[in-house]
Amino acid sequence: MQAYINNQIKETKADKIFNFLNICFLCVCCLIVLYPLYFIVIASISEPNGVYEGKVLFLPYQPSIEGYKELFKDNSIWVGYKNTIIYTVVGTTISVVSTICGAYALSRKSLPLGKILMFFITFTMFFSGGMIPTYLTIQRLGMLDTIWAIVLPTAITPWFFIIARTFFQSSIPEEIFEAAYIDGCSDFRLFVKITIPLSKAIIAVMVLFYGVSMWNSYFQPMIYLSKEAQYPLQLVLRNLLIQNELSTSMMTGDATSFVTQQRIADQIKYGAIIISTLPILVIYPFVQKYFSKGVMVGSVKG
Repeated sequence: MQAYINNQIKETKADKIFNFLNICFLCVCCLIVLYPLYFIVIASISEPNGVYEGKVLFLPYQPSIEGYKELFKDNSIWVGYKNTIIYTVVGTTISVVSTICGAYALSRKSLPLGKILMFFITFTMFFSGGMIPTYLTIQRLGMLDTIWAIVLPTAITPWFFIIARTFFQSSIPEEIFEAAYIDGCSDFRLFVKITIPLSKAIIAVMVLFYGVSMWNSYFQPMIYLSKEAQYPLQLVLRNLLIQNELSTSMMTGDATSFVTQQRIADQIKYGAIIISTLPILVIYPFVQKYFSKGVMVGSVKG
């Protein structure tokens, strides 16, 4: 029957033109998005003068790793990598566990004062105490210059919390919970044995969202951390770029040396972008298959 229906449906000339134009448009959009990233990759391994003179368009020009050599001369890069991995793993674990547990609890209609609690969580999306009161709170709690100043203040993002809560409400049939209660299943066991296995998609999305956010974080560490040994990678790279620009601007000597130093500084910027984004680009394909499903299902109110 299906084969018969498929044979009866034929694309008209207008449909073919429309599909062709759609494909062309999407290809152009992909090129616009992907080429800058590709350019940064080839520019980071090209000879600085070639990049500056516009000789790098599609292929590296006289491959050179001077920018990476300059970056990795400083051992703080490896310290930053270690700190960022620790912050990301610990912070993402705390955030995902807190979000999933809290969202599941608030998705249950039987939870007392659930709507009031949800109102306060949503309220924080639009209003907050501000940076100075937050800093004073963290200072009074004794969390300055500790990992907890980085991972706890942003443990739960209200928007992600709402997505997870809506996922539990719309994706898991109520009949499953009723059957489990009839069989004598407790709330905790129902959550661990039934809800979690059925929620791999939203958990993967939460891991990706929180992990990327924590990996790219530099403003909070800049405020709450004063010891360079605790700096994450993003803050280390930021400081290296600033120091390199300052040393270039204060450089005295002949014009040729100044231009060379400036071009190497530009290559260092490209290398810093690759170093900071490569781990995320490597991890993303492993959770991508859950991404669309988790976001689309969890974002539909129903």
